[in-house]
Amino acid sequence: MVNNLDIELTQKLEILLKQTALSLTDQQKAQLVKLVLLLNKWNKAYNLTSVRDPMEMLVKHIMDSLVVSPYLQGTYFIDVGTGPGLPGIPLAIANPDKRFVLLDSLGKRINFIKNAIRELGLTNVEPVLSRVEEFKPDHQFDGVLSRAFASLKDMTDWCHHLPSKSGLFYALKGQYHEDEVKELNTKFHIQQVIKLNVPELDGERHLVLIK
Repeated sequence: MVNNLDIELTQKLEILLKQTALSLTDQQKAQLVKLVLLLNKWNKAYNLTSVRDPMEMLVKHIMDSLVVSPYLQGTYFIDVGTGPGLPGIPLAIANPDKRFVLLDSLGKRINFIKNAIRELGLTNVEPVLSRVEEFKPDHQFDGVLSRAFASLKDMTDWCHHLPSKSGLFYALKGQYHEDEVKELNTKFHIQQVIKLNVPELDGERHLVLIK
């Protein structure tokens, strides 16, 4: 049964996507809408996100994650401190040819992700329950994504063992602060700072690529 919220979210997602260069299939759009519905449902019991309104989730969580998609280089990524799977699950939906490890230290978040993967039929996502500094992967990643880390220094210090030699850190930030860059260990350098355009989102968003 298709409910009204489902239809409203689908229409809203179409409007948002038209304001970007992203092109998604109907199946991918349906998966993204279903993800919002799952987040909304689980949020009531598990408190996964402070965003309560499903329409707002589309902008603040789904689109905010998807706009990074065109900049991903490589095929094997880890999303550290993924929370309820952001940006990892939207990016996995948009990039079925890439693989994503979603890492979080909180069991309820990983339980949500496991359920979402099952419900959405995703085969390119692996949830891992661990603290990032204790996680020992069997091989390294083309990209280390993070949307929730406090600072660039913490991200690079705690995750330095994760990227491959040619791998990059992808830090999703609000405002871009030069001060944060000065705190980085000298073995890391900023490769690029990209101003992201998230349709209908108030405030700035930046993607910081660190080598």
